[in-house]
Amino acid sequence: MDAPAIRPAMFEMGERLAQAGYFVILPDMFWRAGPYDPPDIKAARAGDPEAVAIFQKLRGSTGAGRQMTTSRRAWTTCRNSPGPRPTKSGSPATAWAAASRCAPRTFPTRIAAMASFHGGNMDTDDEKSPHRLADRIQAKVLVAGADQDSGFDEAQKDRLTATLKAAGVDAEVSIWEGCRHGWVPTDMAVYNQDGAERHWRELVALFDGVLK
Repeated sequence: MDAPAIRPAMFEMGERLAQAGYFVILPDMFWRAGPYDPPDIKAARAGDPEAVAIFQKLRGSTGAGRQMTTSRRAWTTCRNSPGPRPTKSGSPATAWAAASRCAPRTFPTRIAAMASFHGGNMDTDDEKSPHRLADRIQAKVLVAGADQDSGFDEAQKDRLTATLKAAGVDAEVSIWEGCRHGWVPTDMAVYNQDGAERHWRELVALFDGVLK
């Protein structure tokens, strides 16, 4: 799930990954806020008070700790349900923080592949910056940033590359030209078809190479 919440575009992405041969789980990180309709991100970004309030309520219902709890429950549900019972998992996260915090602290030996597309603020001076958990990651990592994203510039890319290398993480970190933050989901205003298709090729190749 990305910031705009569970919505048709997320189910489309889950189905596409399932068609590539994977058992897919799509946890709702905003479930604690109660029943909701996906927020109007365009209106929120434009400053519409009602849209901003809804979005803030949803965002305020989660956090790194709660995301770990939800991810752990999703994994347990998968392990205990009829059908596939995977021993290794991949995390195609659109937010690096969710992947990096959940994987090392909650089940580092189970997450074998992690991918972050158009994530930001991954290697900063913040004490909660995800890069500080690099030495706990055992997965193979793919990070692809947008070249039109102030939250992940070339300097940060270079720092993250060095951090992961120093931690011994098998990682590829790059910035894709012509893309903006949020380019993958089809319902985003910045959706980039070429970039999204490249995302699918590289994500599936990562998963196939590690998980299959």
